[in-house]
Amino acid sequence: MITAIVMIDAATDAIPEVAEAVADLEGVSEVYSVAGSVDLVAVVRVREFEQIAEVIAGRINKVPGVLETDTHIAFRAYSRHDLEAAFTIGFDTAD
Repeated sequence: MITAIVMIDAATDAIPEVAEAVADLEGVSEVYSVAGSVDLVAVVRVREFEQIAEVIAGRINKVPGVLETDTHIAFRAYSRHDLEAAFTIGFDTAD
């Protein structure tokens, strides 16, 4: 799994609509409204590296109200949540 963190500058009057539209895109797992130098942060998760361009350039950048994006590719996850989830994929944890 390849993870990219996408910083998104959005039109100020359309941030909630942009967030919802980005969250609905295939390949986007989460979108956060944030304080700071960007308006939104999207987490993109895809199986193959080539899909990063499809999701970001082909989908996110085409959402009305997206003004600019800055993409960061994750090399390694250190979150206990992510690591535990990776080791339980395919296992039924229901009793």
